[in-house]
Amino acid sequence: MRPIRQSLKLQHVRYDVRGPILAEAQRLEAEGHKVLKLNIGNTAPFGFEAPEAIVADMTRHLPDAQGYVDSKGIYSARTAVAQYYQSRGLRGTTVEDVYIGNGVSELISMVLQAFVDDGNEILVPAPDYPLWTGAVALAGGTPVHYRCDESNGWDPDLADIEAKITERTHAIVIINPNNPTGAVYSEATVRGLVDIARRHDLVVMADEIYEKIIFDDAVHHHAASFAGDDVLCLTFSGLSKAYRVCGYRAGWVMISGPKHLAEDFLEGLTLLANMRMCANVPAQHAIQTALGGYQSITELVEPGGRFYEQAKLASRLLNDIPGVSCVEPRGALYCFPRLDPEVYPVADDEAFVIDLLRAKKILVTHGTGFNWFEPDHFRVVCLPDEELLTEAIGRIGDFLESMRA
Repeated sequence: MRPIRQSLKLQHVRYDVRGPILAEAQRLEAEGHKVLKLNIGNTAPFGFEAPEAIVADMTRHLPDAQGYVDSKGIYSARTAVAQYYQSRGLRGTTVEDVYIGNGVSELISMVLQAFVDDGNEILVPAPDYPLWTGAVALAGGTPVHYRCDESNGWDPDLADIEAKITERTHAIVIINPNNPTGAVYSEATVRGLVDIARRHDLVVMADEIYEKIIFDDAVHHHAASFAGDDVLCLTFSGLSKAYRVCGYRAGWVMISGPKHLAEDFLEGLTLLANMRMCANVPAQHAIQTALGGYQSITELVEPGGRFYEQAKLASRLLNDIPGVSCVEPRGALYCFPRLDPEVYPVADDEAFVIDLLRAKKILVTHGTGFNWFEPDHFRVVCLPDEELLTEAIGRIGDFLESMRA
């Protein structure tokens, strides 16, 4: 019998957030070890529960959620999303501009499959949420990574972006607030990114899933606000993080800008939406209640709230470790600390986090797993309560002390 192999389309696709390191963690768990998983931003295991009103509304609609619905989503959910963006200044947004999906992840893949031809280049930030890079490659495109500047609060390097644009460049991805760095971009930065798209006739793909998780004086600016009528902008967001319902898989993409020039692309996107029949229906009934109801996320991101205090604590504890520096996150749920290469000469950061896992039973993700250029970073999820987070970073500190020794 001939061997059965994976598709060559997967040759350049990686998703190290749930890759070989997770497999090693599962092996350790099977041996009886308790592993603290700080590799994915999954809120439920750390005591964050969905708002009661969302659960109640979804439960109430279960009898009506047994059949297929419109492939773009139920009307009430799409209306709620459209009205949300209208309230944010995007007054031209309509129900027809909204597609509901099984989380943002599904919609990223659908959009890129509908948009990318073989050889097209898509500008993706480095570091990035690795699904973007993988989905571009799977669609036949070439991800081109532009550098975010750690010395400037992880802001995108606009000059680096300009230098990497070619005649094959078709779109630019903006992740704001950023996973994994926790950066929240200023108005000037977002305007600058959109202006680059305008000058080079690029589509903007704005991943804004963490838009409500921002700290202190940080302000989130929708890329679509500056795209106007001459830059096509696809805005991705959803309920997973701000409403603590990762497992519900309720996300959306909103299309704005010169839609009349994108009719062929949107026809393709609708075709792909039709092919998967529809997004899961029960969770769609949570969207209207979530966006229109009491915003409990505010309590979590203000001083005294868990998201706020844990992000601050994690950053402070990481910076206290000799040879480690961490830009304090201004949003999202993560820290992305740097290991000084002169103190920790790490050549293989995947091997580093596996060694950490085996020694201290702490699961983090290595920086090159987020398509960072050098093996000198790793990402820590800030979701454990303060006591557990202190213990976890203490174990990381102990491991790094053994490396220094």
